[in-house]
This record gives sequence, C-alpha cells and structure tokens, in this order.
Amino acid sequence: MSDVVFKPKILVFSTDKISDPGIDQAGLRKIHYSPAVYVISLPCSSGIKPKWILHAFEKGFDGVFIAADGHECSYSPKCPEHTNRIIEESQILMKANNINPKRIRMAAICSVCAEPFSSHMENFSKILIGLEDMKVETGKVL
Repeated sequence: MSDVVFKPKILVFSTDKISDPGIDQAGLRKIHYSPAVYVISLPCSSGIKPKWILHAFEKGFDGVFIAADGHECSYSPKCPEHTNRIIEESQILMKANNINPKRIRMAAICSVCAEPFSSHMENFSKILIGLEDMKVETGKVL
C-alpha cells in the first residue's frame, strides 16, 4: 500500500470586494488551510460560467468552491439566485460527464470570514477525501 496521502486540489472562485478580503485575512492571520487551495478572483460570483467549472475538473482539480457574494453583492440584487442557478447548471453538466456533483460547493464568504473560510476548506477537503476513498474501494469514478 502506498504511503502517499491524498490532498484534494480545490479551486476557489472568489470575489474581489466581498470574499477576497476574508480569504486574505486567513493568510495574514496565519489561519491554516491546505496549500492545495487555489483562488481565482472575479468581480461577482454570478459571473461564473458552468464551463469554467467543468474546465477546472478537466485540468485536475478535485473540487470547486464558490465563495459567493450573498446579499452583499454590489453588482446585482439577485446575485444569490443567479449563483445558485449556475451551481445547478454545473451539477447537471457534471453528472453528464460522470463527475460527482458533491465535488462542487458554495457558501457566502464575507470580508471578515477568515475562520469560516478555513473551516469550509477543511470540511470540503474531508468530503473530497471520502469521495476518493470510495472511488478507490469501488473502482468507480465518483
């Protein structure tokens, strides 16, 4: 048996005015989260395209996390509804491509959410590790 420990590679879509400051605070305050977390910043979470999410999986990411604006979005009062629809569309595409829809998550992350962000990354990593373990045990793509 291999001694290699699986560390899920997670792509985070973050927003420059709302969630980026919270994620930055996690780093500044040395609140640990996996170094296998990569962040892409954009103006609004409702601008994410489902094909970007699929592309992340094609490029080897184990999970995608949307650090959503929530109701604080300055671009659209319907941002949470739009972002939720993007997640739903992405999950449909993921199923069609034999990608487990549990490999995508979303939560509102605000500018002071350093600890919650770290907690989300830890919990999501545990979910992804569980999916990987199931994949190894069953031999099925999850």
